[in-house]
Amino acid sequence: MKNAIEINNLCKIYKDFQLKNVSFNVPSGSIVGFIGENGAGKTTTIKLILNEMKRDGGNIKIFGMDNIKDERKIKEQIGVVFDESYFHGEFKAGDVASILKKIYTNWDDTYFNKKLQEFNIPNNKIIKEYSKGMKMKLSIASALAHHPKLLILDEATSGLDPIVRREILDIFLDFIQDENHSILFSSHITNDLEKIADYIAFIHNGKIVFEHSKDELLYNYGIIKCGKNELSELDKNDIIRIKKDQLGCEALVADKDAAKRKYPNLLIDSTSIDEIMLLYVKGEKVC
Repeated sequence: MKNAIEINNLCKIYKDFQLKNVSFNVPSGSIVGFIGENGAGKTTTIKLILNEMKRDGGNIKIFGMDNIKDERKIKEQIGVVFDESYFHGEFKAGDVASILKKIYTNWDDTYFNKKLQEFNIPNNKIIKEYSKGMKMKLSIASALAHHPKLLILDEATSGLDPIVRREILDIFLDFIQDENHSILFSSHITNDLEKIADYIAFIHNGKIVFEHSKDELLYNYGIIKCGKNELSELDKNDIIRIKKDQLGCEALVADKDAAKRKYPNLLIDSTSIDEIMLLYVKGEKVC
């Protein structure tokens, strides 16, 4: 199967916000980082994928199946982790397993308990006594214990310290070693996505701005740093976005090596996903 998720012209209309013709894919065997500022439409898109709200247009296919008509069959094969634990605070890990084994036909108690041991999650504590990192690891163990083919993560590393975040990223990388597994990872921590993502889909104001491989963004894109007088000498066709301030100008280009050859006297730096996103959001098009 070519794509684990296929989203085409997805629309959701609210009074003060619209998700407009959103289209992107999650290729099988890959991790897609889903980025955008708060309120851009990331969580709305994920809720529509999970059929937690009614869409106003477009279609979503998961494993080649319609996410509404084949919802039950699909959800047997996906694991979902949100930024907060939704398990009752008075539950213990064993209580979570007792409930979920009645929901998932492929629930694996042995695997779940193995993950609890690997993640150092205590069986004798109630969930409200867990740290945030422990709650997140419990959510991940629960999402993995029915052997899903797809993980959908919504800010799963948000608010965690760097050590716990690194542990969790390693868990996701281990999951993806099976080429039949895929991950859609919505996050505003772009540094995490730079470590593990294969592709980046960027949403802004309810629209997909781009969908590129991570390597293309990190190795090909660049930022020209120059004064306002030098900016006027740049070829407009080379520039994706510009940002001006009192100190000078920054111009985002898609091919930094070509820009270095064309403008040998200007400073042209490599860039990060965070900087690319910032220039798209805060920068302006060249007229």
